[in-house]
Formats: sequence, C-alpha cells, structure tokens
Amino acid sequence: MTGTIIRAVRAGSGERAAGDEAAGPGRWAAREETQHPDIDVSVIVPVHNCRPYLDRCLTSLLVQRVNREIIVVDDGSTDGGAELLDLYAAHHRGVVRVVRVERSGGAGRPRNVGLALARGKYVFFCDADDYLGPEALERMLAMAERNGSDMVLGKIVGHDRRAPVSMFRENAERVTLEESRVYNSLSCFKLFRREMIERYGIRFDETLLVGEDVFFTTHAYCHAEVISVVADYDCYHLVARPDGSSIMQQPGSRDPVAWIRMIKKSVELMVGHVRPGALRDHLLGRHFRMDALSNLGRPFLDAGEETRRQIAAEVADMCERWLTDGVRERLNPIDRGRVAALQDVDRLVRLAHIESAVVRRRLTGLDWDPRDGLVVTGRVALDALERDGGPDLVAGGLDLVLRLRGGAVEGDRGRPVERVFPVGGDHEGFSAVVDVTTLSSGVWDVYLNVECEGVTRLVRLGADRDEPVTRPAPRMIGGVVALPYFTRSHGNLSLDVGGHVVRVPGRVRLTGTRWTTGNRLALDGRVSVGSAAPGTRAVRHLVWRERWSGKEWREPVEVEEGGTFAMRQALGRLGPGTWDAYLELDLGGPPARFRVEAPAEIVAPPRTWWRGLVRRSVRPYATTGKGRLSAVVRTFTPRSFARRVLR
Repeated sequence: MTGTIIRAVRAGSGERAAGDEAAGPGRWAAREETQHPDIDVSVIVPVHNCRPYLDRCLTSLLVQRVNREIIVVDDGSTDGGAELLDLYAAHHRGVVRVVRVERSGGAGRPRNVGLALARGKYVFFCDADDYLGPEALERMLAMAERNGSDMVLGKIVGHDRRAPVSMFRENAERVTLEESRVYNSLSCFKLFRREMIERYGIRFDETLLVGEDVFFTTHAYCHAEVISVVADYDCYHLVARPDGSSIMQQPGSRDPVAWIRMIKKSVELMVGHVRPGALRDHLLGRHFRMDALSNLGRPFLDAGEETRRQIAAEVADMCERWLTDGVRERLNPIDRGRVAALQDVDRLVRLAHIESAVVRRRLTGLDWDPRDGLVVTGRVALDALERDGGPDLVAGGLDLVLRLRGGAVEGDRGRPVERVFPVGGDHEGFSAVVDVTTLSSGVWDVYLNVECEGVTRLVRLGADRDEPVTRPAPRMIGGVVALPYFTRSHGNLSLDVGGHVVRVPGRVRLTGTRWTTGNRLALDGRVSVGSAAPGTRAVRHLVWRERWSGKEWREPVEVEEGGTFAMRQALGRLGPGTWDAYLELDLGGPPARFRVEAPAEIVAPPRTWWRGLVRRSVRPYATTGKGRLSAVVRTFTPRSFARRVLR
C-alpha cells in the first residue's frame, strides 16, 4: 500500500514540485511573494538520515495552531526518509514543502536554502530529531505580536541532552541583552522576525559543520530591538539520538581548538556591531566563560600535550584581543586564575584537576544551639578524578553558604541572594552556626564553599551524612518558624524559613467551650508550633470554612504568653451549612492553618434562638475519629416553613 502511494506521489504534482525546488532556492524566490499574508511562521527543518524521528517531528509541527508552512530541506538523505517526506508533502499540500539539495555535511546550507524560500512573518528552525510542544508556536507568536518582538526564546528542555536554563526562570515580555541572560543561549531554536533577518542579511556560515547556529544567532542578537521569553511552557524538546549519530554527538564535535576558532568568528562579528562599553563586555564575558575558558577545564585534561598548548594559545589570543577590565570583572575566581596562568601549561593542568575534582563532603551533625543558631558540622576532602597520576589536593578555606531558592538576585551583577557563615575547624572536621535571624522568609539551600589554591568549589551539603543525623525539630525564632529538612530528590540540606514547602507541625486544642450571652460560643484553648508556643502576634484569625461552598468567616483571636487563647464567636453570623474551624497563624511565610481539635465531652450542646421571624439552629460537634471542631448551622424562615408544609 505504501509503495502504491509513493508511486502515485512521484507520478503527480508533488514530485514535480519537489523537482522544481531541487533546482535551487533562487528559482522559487523569483516567483514567490516576499511575504505571504496568510503565513505567520515558516518552520525550517534540515534533514539528513533522520527517518526514525521524522514522524514525531513533523507531527509536532502540523498540530501547531498557527498559520504556518513547513519547509523541509533534505540534505542528501540515504535512509529512506525521502519517500516519507514525499508522503507528508502529498497529504499536506500547501503546508509541507520538500526541497532536496546535495549533501553538504552540515545544517548551515539547508537552513539558508529554507530561509530563501520562507514566506512567513516569522521563521523558526527545528532539527528533524527534535520536536515542539503542541502550543509552542502559538505561545511564542502571541508573545511576539503583543510586543513587536524581533526574537522570542521559547523554553528548551533536554532529553539526555543539556539544555539552557538561566534565561528561562520566568516569562519576559521585553528584555535587554545587558540586563538578562538570554545571550547565554546561542542556539537557533527560536522565533525570529523574518523582516529583521532579511534586512540585515543574517545567514548561517556554511563553512562550519558545528557552531553555524552560534554565528547566526549572535548576528541576530546584534540587531534585535525587542527580545521576549516564554518560560512557562516547554516549547522545544532537544533530543539525543540513542545511536549517537547526530553531528553534535560525534566525538570530535566539540574539539576545543576548532570550537574556540569558530567562536572567534562569532566574536569578531559581534564586536563589529556592538560599540565598546558595558554591553559589549557583558556579551564578551559570556564567550569567555562558556566558550573559551571552559575548555581549560575537563577538555584540557582530556587533551594531549600538543593540543593543550594549542588551546592555551587560542585562549591567549582571545584575551589579547578582547579581554577588557570590564570582562575581567565578570569572570569568576578560577577563570581569572586561568587567565593569569595561560603561559604555564602545568599550572593550567593543576587548576583543571582542582576544578574537576570530586568534592567528598559528609554531614556529621545538625542541631539547634541554646541561642537558636543551627549548628552544622561535617568534613570534606578533594579527590582528583585521575587516581593514578592525579595530584594530591587539600581543601583550604571553608565557608557555609545559604542561597535563597527561586532565582532571586541582588546587586548590579544579578548574583543569587546568599548569606555566608564562617566555619571553624578544618576539612577534617568543620563546624558552622547559621544565624537564622539574618535570613529572610523563603527556602534557603545549604552549600559548602571549598577553597583550594585560590579555586573555590560550591557544593550542596547533606546528601551524604552520618546515620545518627536527622532533621531537627522546627524552631520559633523571633516569631518566624525555621524548619531544617532534607530535600526529597537528593537528600540535601535546606532550611525553610516561614513554612513555604515544609508542612509546619502545629496543634490547636480546645480546653473548654460554652455558650455566653448574645448566643456566642466561647472557646478556650492552647496553640503550639512544634514543641513551643508561637508569639502572641503570630495568631491571626479563627477561620470558619463552609465545607461545601468554600466560603470563609474570620474572627480575630488574642493569644497570651504560653499559647493560651480565649475568644467568643458569634455563630449567628454564619450562613446555613457545615462549618469547619481552623486557627490561622502568621509564622513568617504563607498563612499556616491548623484544624481546631475538640474532645467531644467539652463541646457545648446545640442551641436554637429566634431573631424576628427567623429561627436559627447551631449544633457544634467534634468530628468522628480525629475530633475536630465543626458546626452545623440551619435557618428556618416562614418561607422555608411553608415549603416544608406544602411538601
């Protein structure tokens, strides 16, 4: 059946169209409109021997709810994918267009061919082994149209491949290159305004087999006036082929010397468009950190002696040409150390060993001290990855670092919010005291900062710990609850200040209830958080919540020292329904609610009274099992009485 369809396609107009397109993009460009008014997005897909992935990729593009054309450029495939592409072109005429070119060896030429044929207002590049989320183009297009964006970054997620993270913390309608991290992502898997691409002649470097998208995207960033980010949806799925056959999975795809030389071309292009100053230093800092100096780490250790000299020489050339004082300020200590050691290959090797070393750390103690400080004790050691021939590494200075979770930053450089606490002892046995009063409300992750020969390593602490070490009880400190805990995924130590992610252990237990004048229900009881009483200002309200509708009624509560409280509740204000009682506390984070416990023998009896022609009935009771305070409220009016009689 498949063979019949393929023969029919080849005999029909679909094959002729494919043949015309194979003649070259110029022929099509001469007779197509510059921009088709009905096409929002032109999706360009370079293909070479990707048949196992084509269905998933093309289906993900076809389900996009935007007006789009899909331009598939077959770069000399020999795995039978051409026949499958013909089927898609035949069954989706006017949407899927297939172009065939001679094998080029890289993605640059197929993408340029696709650009020459594109008619949409925007273009998007998708590799044939990757795929889009169903709403990806719809969301990115809406962002672009709302803001007049020249580029839109959609969140990228990796499947057995590393994906960029720093620029996808939150949605952004408009960001600048200097004040954001969008430039950290130089892949071409983005939405580009085609008018900008054509106006400035932005194209892929066809001489590059790897990094051609870095060159293209760098050029686009130089001209994009409005850049937006879609971070709340998984737009692009980056997939590793199980057989390792893609270009980026080949062993030589990240040859350090070739990579740095490629990066130089992109840097030359960028500095030709961006004048000297803070913005250029910001962009250069990215290239030094992520493209150049990173190759003096593990790749440097894996290289031979001659290659190491070549890497150092290429990085030194970049430093001579573009390392300004502003760029140097943006480098971390280890990278500044590498720059200083570029003429000393042996020192670079040792720095690489330190950076790549396994930091073995163990938590040996965790408890509160009498002054409400959290005492953390442990030990740490550095092991070079190469056991045979690796250098001996000894940890020097130590600091305990608490970093606020959630991407919060402070300072001109946008550094994460963190607090540093001094450490006593040494790597064989250290101790630090966390002053919780210096921590703002939020979740703080605990790190150990380990220094060795001027190089610092920041590592999480707590996953490896002595067996007796357990989570200490919560502690009320200055009216705020502090809850040390170990994360569920990796078992690392964190501190929840205010009860954001850890359930606050609390208890509200009544010691007496009674009816008073004015048909008020008097409640006496005690509240505790952990083993301590909260501050007198911590208790906010007694909350009655109607079980089925979710309606709530709040009454203020006054608490005395020791956690005892007394209040009178006018239950006549509650409407008909079943109402559950909670005590709401402010413990420094989101409101914490605890069900009010009430032994059945102390719950006041039901009460009924009239207000005008309305009879109100209130029955407090303790729930079965856990014995929690609730109340059933009923009202009877002449109308409801008449309904009952007529029934």
